[in-house]
Amino acid sequence: MTETSTAVQVRELTELADLEAVYQLFDAIWRPDPNNPPVTTELLRAMSHSGSYVSGAYDGIELVGACVGFFGAPSERTLHSHVAGVSRQARSRNVGFALKLHQRDWALQRGLTAIEWTFDPLIRRNAYFNFVKLGARPKQYLTNFYGQMRDEINGNDESDRLLVRWQIDEPVGGVEASATAIALDRGSDGRPIRTELPITGPVAVAVPGDVESLRATDFTVAQEWRLAVREVLGGLLADGARVTGFDRTGWYVVEREGVA
Repeated sequence: MTETSTAVQVRELTELADLEAVYQLFDAIWRPDPNNPPVTTELLRAMSHSGSYVSGAYDGIELVGACVGFFGAPSERTLHSHVAGVSRQARSRNVGFALKLHQRDWALQRGLTAIEWTFDPLIRRNAYFNFVKLGARPKQYLTNFYGQMRDEINGNDESDRLLVRWQIDEPVGGVEASATAIALDRGSDGRPIRTELPITGPVAVAVPGDVESLRATDFTVAQEWRLAVREVLGGLLADGARVTGFDRTGWYVVEREGVA
C-alpha cells in the first residue's frame, strides 16, 4: 500500500467488491453509453486474477481514483496503462500522481522498465501532467484511435490520441519548456491559427484552454482544434520531430529532426 501527501492510500485491488467499485467510479466519471463502458467488472476480475494491474486510491473508505493496466510485449518489458480516472470531488489533490507513482513501483518490482498509455492531445492539463510532472514522452500520434467513444467527456469528437512512453527506470519528472516560434496559434476568437514553420529552432503548438467545455458550448470550434492539432502536431511527429516539453499555458514544444 502506498500513502502520499494527498492523504489518499493507493493499493492493488483483487476483491470482487473493490472491482465493482472501480467500474462504478469510471461510470460516474465518463458517463458512457451503457453498451460501451471503459471497463466491466468481469474484465477487471479477469485482469486482476491473471496478474495485470488494477489499483484504487482511497480517501478513508471512499474510492476516489483508479488505474488499470496490462502487460505489453514481453520483450519490451512494458506495462500498458489502459485507463485511469479520478472523481470530480478529488481533482486537484494529486490523486492521479499518487496512482502513477504506485503503478511505477508495481512495475519496477516486476522487472519492467517502461509504462505506455494514450491520452487526448487537446487536454492540456493531461499533457502537462504527462510531460512535466511524470517525464513521459510521445511515441506516436494516433488518429481516431478508439473510434467514437460515446461518453460524456468525449462526446461526438474523434478520439485522436498521443501514445506516450514513461521510462520508469529514470528519475520522475520532465521540463516545462518554451519556444518563441509558433506553428499553431490561438486567435482572439479562440480558433486555431496555422502559421508558417520557421526554418530553424523549436516550435510551439497551441491547444485550447478547455476543450471539454468547448465541445459542449461550440462543437464546431472544438472540431477545428482537433483537425488543426492533428495536422500540425501529428504532422511534425510523423516527420520525426520530438515533443521535448510542455508549457503550462498550453503549448507543446517540439524539436524538429535535423533542424537546428
